[in-house]
Amino acid sequence: MIMDMESIRIRINQLDDELLRISMNAPDWRLKLAKSKAERLPIYDPSVKTDFERMQQENTGPLDNAAIIRLFERVIDEVAALSGFMRRTN
Repeated sequence: MIMDMESIRIRINQLDDELLRISMNAPDWRLKLAKSKAERLPIYDPSVKTDFERMQQENTGPLDNAAIIRLFERVIDEVAALSGFMRRTN
């Protein structure tokens, strides 16, 4: 089935909206996790590979595994920065 340009744009906008929604919710949950850790461990520990291993197993492309890891590392970095900001303001 060939989609017309307008249908493709509508679908891209829907996916962008979904990414935005996820981008707003995932950091909240990572921050809640960080706050609940009694030892105040970092949000992301590079020695813990389980999350990334799971993502790589689920990845069906078109982005390769290295790109997926970079994408999620960036999100985690932003959450860590937000967490630091929130600690300074509380």
